[in-house]
Amino acid sequence: MAGIKLKNIQKSYLVEDRNVPVLNGIDLDIPHGQFTVILGQSGCGKTTLLRLTGGLEPADSGEILWEGNHKTAFVFQEPRLMPWLTVWDNVVFGLKKSEQNKEKIQSLIGTVGLSGFEKAYPSQLSGGMKQRAAIARALAYEPDFIMMDEPFAALDYFTREQMQKELLRVQKVKHSSILFVTHSIDEALILGDRIVVIERGMVKKIYPVETPAEERNLLDDGFISLKRDIINNLNFIN
Repeated sequence: MAGIKLKNIQKSYLVEDRNVPVLNGIDLDIPHGQFTVILGQSGCGKTTLLRLTGGLEPADSGEILWEGNHKTAFVFQEPRLMPWLTVWDNVVFGLKKSEQNKEKIQSLIGTVGLSGFEKAYPSQLSGGMKQRAAIARALAYEPDFIMMDEPFAALDYFTREQMQKELLRVQKVKHSSILFVTHSIDEALILGDRIVVIERGMVKKIYPVETPAEERNLLDDGFISLKRDIINNLNFIN
């Protein structure tokens, strides 16, 4: 099955006639079937890493190697739904007619908890519901990887917590491979099978999280210790 290997990835941007390095030699294996979280402070290069991995823009140098098929879907901070389309039409947007299996799409909408809202328009949905529709649209594409750039950052605490649980449930049901960017240590600990800490455009440390997601308690001594270690490594407060 598909995995992704990043080898010595370099990326910089031209800012006011000055070359500003963003990624400085990233080496990283991203396994298939896991929830990989990219964690770091704002400006550390994590979104750039996601965009390069997903093919939205090229690296200056290095290699991004896919093992197996190369099919990606994206979920961003904003749901980016088409306001003139219903939930159903947004979910199937981009699919060929031959790919729009009604039973499959209906099951998918049910999986993200939107049964009964198939004919609703984005303006009639809450923020969390819009993000569920965006996740359903990504899943309908049947990607090898879903790239998610802080998709819950704009949500209130309770909606964010609900969406985290919803995403974990969907990932378990669909066996999805997810690359997820966040600057929240707690979110990384709640979601990730692997937490990749990025600092100054480099991979500083990778933390495997072996406790099943449904059994995690961030107040347990083990998770408190892990959070403290991440904070010390990044030298910031979440």
